Amino acid sequence: MEQVLTGTKKDSIKQLLASTEYDREVTVRGWVRHRRGSKEVFFVHLNDGSTIQNIQIVVNASNLDSNVLNQITVGACLQVNGNLVASQGAGQSCEVQASDVVILGAADPEKYPIQPKKHSMEFLRENAHLRMRTNTFSAVFRLRHAAAYAIHQYFNERGFFYLHAPIITGSDAEGAGEMFQVTTLPLDNPPKNEEGKIDFKEDFFGQPTNLSVSGQLQGELAAMGLGLIYTFGPTFRAENSNTTRHLAEFWMIEPEMAFYEQEDNHNLAEDFLKYLIKYVLENCQDDLKFLDERFTKENNGKPTNERSEMGLLEKLEFVAANDFARVSYTEAINILLNSKPHKKKKFKFPVEWGIDMQSEHERYLVEKHFKKPVIVYDYPRNIKAFYMKQNEGEEEGRETVRAMDILVPGIGEIIGGSQREDDLEHLKTRMDEVGIPHHELEWYLDLRRFGSAPHSGFGLGFERFILFITGMANIRDVIPFPRTPGNARF
Repeated sequence: MEQVLTGTKKDSIKQLLASTEYDREVTVRGWVRHRRGSKEVFFVHLNDGSTIQNIQIVVNASNLDSNVLNQITVGACLQVNGNLVASQGAGQSCEVQASDVVILGAADPEKYPIQPKKHSMEFLRENAHLRMRTNTFSAVFRLRHAAAYAIHQYFNERGFFYLHAPIITGSDAEGAGEMFQVTTLPLDNPPKNEEGKIDFKEDFFGQPTNLSVSGQLQGELAAMGLGLIYTFGPTFRAENSNTTRHLAEFWMIEPEMAFYEQEDNHNLAEDFLKYLIKYVLENCQDDLKFLDERFTKENNGKPTNERSEMGLLEKLEFVAANDFARVSYTEAINILLNSKPHKKKKFKFPVEWGIDMQSEHERYLVEKHFKKPVIVYDYPRNIKAFYMKQNEGEEEGRETVRAMDILVPGIGEIIGGSQREDDLEHLKTRMDEVGIPHHELEWYLDLRRFGSAPHSGFGLGFERFILFITGMANIRDVIPFPRTPGNARF
């Protein structure tokens, strides 16, 4: 079998389907998705992951050993040598007339779980090691790749530098405390200090450390020397949330920009989202068309009041082509207070100035009121992080900060960001208010002591964005191996 593989030119199925050079010998490898036909001549649908489309292999049983024929089953991995010809049937441009088939890896049809039938999402999550062989998940993860590539391309074209923020950190960027601890101390008998507390001086790093919840603070450090930077890496939240929107491990894109103020931040975030959407629309048409059809079927099965008014492709094209609405938090609250759902008490969560808007509120603004993405800015200071720049000259009890969220249809918040506080005394006062000791972030305060400058940034949750462009309903279905409470399989 190794001799067969060595030195053999491999044509991807995507390349073969795009080719018009027929009547030539080709070699194709992939996994069997489907088999049909008679004992004498049968058809195999082969897929190698390069495209959502399968290539049809025409197999004449008389040309092959019976042992090989019996192993051409769904899930098996094959190498096929044969002649590429124009297809006589509808639905495909070409097919391969097999002259030789090699079984690279057999799959027992009685045990292989991903058979050609409809499987529930929960079943596929339980078999996440095999779910990329399905049309839905292969499409999702090709789109995930394309979006990641487009992110790097976008920032590179605009003079940003890619920063690798640390995954292990001693700081809590959000101040939320929901962090995974990192330690090499023996859990059954950790060393104690004179006060009877765990002595972290004996630990690997000599201090308490955690998995990062954000690369933002380190990104700010870099931006104040390099000007324009972005981070793109894994982040971790030890939040016990079993919802369709939360993961314990997820990826974040976090640009930080020196000399950017509030409106600059809004403009970049909107342009960034539109660029990514346009990129996948231009480069992932087959996968998006498949997911659009899937989205329509799922949407039609929902109660009328829960249905999306647009299809997936229609929604993406609309968002890419239209300016986002921009509204202050105070204006947004007034819109909600005057809305029918509020007046008829249909909102599950109350509406008043000072609340942290829930998904139902965000989606009303996007899907019912403005009917397009919305940038909400100037949020109440008390519901936002300590590092956000405070607006001045406001009435007591209604102090706001230069925070912004971008809300999109079907998701709600997809981007959160702010202009960062660049005044040393204001930042120290805010840290005192929320109980963050100065000595823990002296290095962060130094940015305001030595050459402080206006600067801004935002974070895009990568999985939330993939949810948006794929139309999937659960965030666990847009990351290869989801990490959630009680689940760290694979």
